[in-house]
Amino acid sequence: MDAYKREFIEFMVESNVLKFGDFTLKSGRKSPFFMNAGAYTTGSQLKRLGEYYAKAIHNTYGDDFDVLFGPAYKGIPLAVVTAIAYSELYGKEVRYCCDRKEEKDHGADKGSFLGSKLQDGDRVIMIEDVTTSGKSMEETVPKVKGAADVTIVGLMVSLNRMEVGKGGEKCALDEVKDLYGFETAAIVDMAEVTEALYNKECLGKVLIDDTLKAAIDAYYDMYGVK
Repeated sequence: MDAYKREFIEFMVESNVLKFGDFTLKSGRKSPFFMNAGAYTTGSQLKRLGEYYAKAIHNTYGDDFDVLFGPAYKGIPLAVVTAIAYSELYGKEVRYCCDRKEEKDHGADKGSFLGSKLQDGDRVIMIEDVTTSGKSMEETVPKVKGAADVTIVGLMVSLNRMEVGKGGEKCALDEVKDLYGFETAAIVDMAEVTEALYNKECLGKVLIDDTLKAAIDAYYDMYGVK
C-alpha cells in the first residue's frame, strides 16, 4: 500500500470522518462503518485533504487535465482545496468549477456554475467525497456535458465503500464507469482500510478488532460485490 494511502486512513480516523460502530445509512442499510466528509472543518484538515486528493489524482490520472469539477455541495470545497494543492505539489495550475443547486439569474457570475466556465476542449476530473449509489453523477454529468464540448477524464472519490450500487451487481464506481464511459477511482477502498487497521493500533487504540472485523465481513456478505 502506498504511504499516502496509509496516512490518509489515519487522517480520516484522526479527523473523526471515518467511524466504526452501528450506523443506519441513507439507503437504509445497517453499516458497521460510516464516513462523513463534512467533518473536515479546519484549515489544516482541508489543506491535507486537498493534498491527498491531488496525490491520488496525479498517481491515477496523471496531469493532462484542465478542470477539477466538484458537484454541489460537498464537492465545492473539495475542488477548491485540491486545485490549491495541485499548484503547490506539482506546479500545475488547474481551474475549479462547481454547479449550483439553483441557477443564479443576476450579477456578473449568473448561471448554473461557480468558478471557471467550462470551455470546449477542456479535460475534466470529477471530484466527490464518497459514491454509494452514483445518484449525484446522474445529475452532474449531463450538466457538465451540456455546458461545453468537454472530455471527462475520470472521477476521484475519497473512499470506495465497495458495496453494490443500484444495479445490485457492481459497486457504484463501476456502475458509473459503465454508464458514462470514464474511469473511476478512490484514494482508498474499504479493503485497504481494513488491511491497515485490523488488529493494529491507530492513534493509540485498535479500531478494527475481531468482533468488528466479523461485522464488516457480514456486511460485505450481504451488500458487497460478489
